[in-house]
Amino acid sequence: MTHVTAADLLEPAETASPKHRAILAAAAALFMAEGYGAVSMDAVARAAGVSKATLYAHFGAKDRLFAAILTEACQAMHDACVTGTGTEDLPPREALRRLGRHWLGFLLGRHALAVRRIVVAEGPRFPELARAFYDNGPRATRAWLAGWIEREAARGRLRCPDPALAAEQFTALLTGDMMLRATLGLGEPPDAAAIERQVEAVVDTFCRAFAAEGQGG
Repeated sequence: MTHVTAADLLEPAETASPKHRAILAAAAALFMAEGYGAVSMDAVARAAGVSKATLYAHFGAKDRLFAAILTEACQAMHDACVTGTGTEDLPPREALRRLGRHWLGFLLGRHALAVRRIVVAEGPRFPELARAFYDNGPRATRAWLAGWIEREAARGRLRCPDPALAAEQFTALLTGDMMLRATLGLGEPPDAAAIERQVEAVVDTFCRAFAAEGQGG
């Protein structure tokens, strides 16, 4: 099973050109360290070792550059937490455990939290960032989960009249206060045992509500 590391989160796609990858990596480091609003395209060009003309040729504006970083991050999450889990062949309870562990572990990672903090801090002034983050991250993840729930219901393993709402409820329960505290930097980051307890409690609640009769998971 694939594990997402901090490097994976911000590593530009292997298919991109070296300059494209260098720009994304440099911009990501600057955004994480200084915040979106404080970083200029001049600073990104200097950090990436490219001309400003080259930077604008790859990314026409700063918001498009940050949106590309978000897209890379969200694709890494999808590849590691969805494509590689093999959930279709597992009972619902075990599938949700795997998804929960990977999603929560990813979201509580240092760089994922840094991206989230930037979006929260800068979103009111730069709504395009908030939209890119929401569409490529939470919304896309919930849409995939809703599709999985719908397929499991069709197989008779879940009872769920509204898969989209159930997906929203699962992700809200999964992140909960743990994600809020981590985003605010309150206390030490949750360890593996804390994540496991959270996942088990959420999966148990979800299965009690939606497991089909005789399909306790």
